[in-house]
Amino acid sequence: MNSETVKKLNVPYLLSYILAPAAVTALCFFLGYTFFHDGGAGAAILFMVPPALSVLWWALGGKMIFKGKRKKLMNELERSGFLPNHTFDSDICTVVVDVEHGKIALIFFWNPFQNYVLPASRISKIWTDDGKTGMGPLTGSSRVSFLFTVDGIRIRVNTFTSNKRWRMDSDYILTGISKADMMAGVLTEAKERSV
Repeated sequence: MNSETVKKLNVPYLLSYILAPAAVTALCFFLGYTFFHDGGAGAAILFMVPPALSVLWWALGGKMIFKGKRKKLMNELERSGFLPNHTFDSDICTVVVDVEHGKIALIFFWNPFQNYVLPASRISKIWTDDGKTGMGPLTGSSRVSFLFTVDGIRIRVNTFTSNKRWRMDSDYILTGISKADMMAGVLTEAKERSV
């Protein structure tokens, strides 16, 4: 089990994820202009391929890394005797709960190279957030989540997100609230069983 403080963000990884493709693209633009200023196939390749690959990297690269590391974490947990009673995959975090042994495992999108397997007793607060805003007939939400605090660090795990606001009686919102309440209950039970 990890005894170190949970870090949701690995700054060098974030900066390299954003800046490395931009730097390669800028270098290719410079090389294309310097050596192929009259045009030609070399200029076309240097001006078109790196930006396209950069956009693909920004759109898919992080998701592929996170998915691979999440799969590796699940295999490691299985081999170590961790019983994953509940697993919740969100866009920015995966939470795996072993209720029987009172443990949780975490992996974050912006820190995929660090896994955390912690006793659930390190959780200090657990709650759900329905994201409710507005008044009267305009009441709605675009995000539902469950939150918990580990070592003073708040971790939000979205159970529903949308780019528009939905009414609070919408099936999407109600399903998100149900999932959030279920996971909050599971985390509470794991915390109670933790040593």
